[in-house]
Amino acid sequence: MTAADAGGAPTAGRIAVTHTAVLDSALTLFAERGYHGTAVSQVAEMLGVRTPSLYNHMRSKEELLEEVVRSTLDAVLADFSVAVEGVEDVPERFRRATRIYALRHATHQREALVVNRDTASLSESARSAMRDRRREHERAMRRLITDGMELGVFSTGDPRLASFAVLEMCVSIARWFRNDGPRTAEEVADEY
Repeated sequence: MTAADAGGAPTAGRIAVTHTAVLDSALTLFAERGYHGTAVSQVAEMLGVRTPSLYNHMRSKEELLEEVVRSTLDAVLADFSVAVEGVEDVPERFRRATRIYALRHATHQREALVVNRDTASLSESARSAMRDRRREHERAMRRLITDGMELGVFSTGDPRLASFAVLEMCVSIARWFRNDGPRTAEEVADEY
């Protein structure tokens, strides 16, 4: 038995088992294999510990998924607020909101993949709460479009469809963007 197995300091080359490390390992596996394709034992294996040890840092696999989804959606809403804060020009607000959302999907691909694919795996109450958070962002983007329409600077037949199209265009970045590709994340976000 090593010192880490006995609850002491981690041995060289081993990840310190903290809630953050458990969450990060689960996030990586959820992104690669999906929530249902990931077993708690695989998270433990990735951390180099026995499965029962994980329960010192989490209550359940679903709790990890809910935390990933909640923290990601909170970050999306915070990004939006910072991007548009103090900007009066509606087209510039919309440009900044779109850019930051595109950038998030290029720079936080694991989170984007998990949120967009696995939120449906949450229990009903958690799933509803997370969908409400997502709708906050969609409504904020739609409001920018309707504000632009009212000012006569945007034209669309359906602001709801337009906001959905822009958001989905950004979401797709997480599936195809590669750091070693021909454009940086910032260049892609600027182009979007």
